[in-house]
Parts: sequence; structure tokens; C-alpha cells
Amino acid sequence: MSTTSPSSRAGLGYGALLTIGMIVVIGSALGFQYIGGYIPCALCLEQRQPYYYGIPVAIIAVLTAVAGLPSWITRGLLIIAGLMMLVGGGIGVYHAGVEWHFWEGPTTCSTTASSVTQNAGDLLGQLNTIKGPSCTEAALRILGLSMAGWNVVASVILAAIAFVGAKKAA
Repeated sequence: MSTTSPSSRAGLGYGALLTIGMIVVIGSALGFQYIGGYIPCALCLEQRQPYYYGIPVAIIAVLTAVAGLPSWITRGLLIIAGLMMLVGGGIGVYHAGVEWHFWEGPTTCSTTASSVTQNAGDLLGQLNTIKGPSCTEAALRILGLSMAGWNVVASVILAAIAFVGAKKAA
């Protein structure tokens, strides 16, 4: 006989799916950066923040479901994670709009990208001069969408998973 309720199992399943999805998205971004060599701009880095905060929240949601804590706790955590994904999607919409020149980007976005020197003696001196790429130019487009555009798609899907999970965990 199982001691877990159907709502607890729903919270566990949706929380796990949400956690895995967020890890895949942020892992892909880090892969493009460190393996693919795509230097992120200031807005790219901003779009990662909801994932960095959302992953621990989603993990805690899974743990509350596993521990059999009241379902309102799991639901609340899933809603918080979903809201974080909506914020991430909003940042992605803003960034995509900047890339398409619909509106101005922040003044913190630079216009040139430098690479790190291969000379270890000059490395510390160059660290202060390196600036990320401009937020106004998409470094890569896949199927017509920039990374910011794909972040919007992923964020909306992950938010939907979180909110459906919160509803089912009731």
C-alpha cells in the first residue's frame, strides 16, 4: 500500500520535470558558452538568473513531495518557480526586441567583444579590458530564433509545466 497521495505524486513528477528542464536549458547555455565559444552579452547573463534561482526552488518542491509535506508547500514552490520562468521569458522578450532593434538595449551592453589573450603574463592586464558582445546582435540564430528567442520558448514551456504541476498537486 502506497502512502503517497496522487497530489504528492503529481507534485513530484511535475517538479522533477521542471527541474530537469531548467537544468537542460541552463546547461545548454553554458555549453554554448564554454564549448561553443559564444561569449554571452549582459542580457544573456541576466536571462540565466531565473534559472539559477529557480532550479533550487524546483528541487525543494520535489523534496517536499518526496517527504510527504502538505501539498500547499509543493504547490507554492512550483508557483514560485513558474513565476521565475515567466520573469526569464520576459527578459528574453526584451532581449529579442533589442536584437531585432524594436527598442533600445541597456547602456551596459558593449559594442565590441575581445578575446582572452593566450599570453599568461598579460592575462591579468587584459581581464580589465574584456567586454562582452553587444546585446543588439544575435550571435547565433537557429530556425530563425536567437538564443534569447529560444529562451522565451523554453521559459514559457517551463512555466506551464510549473503551473500545471501546481494545479495537479492540489
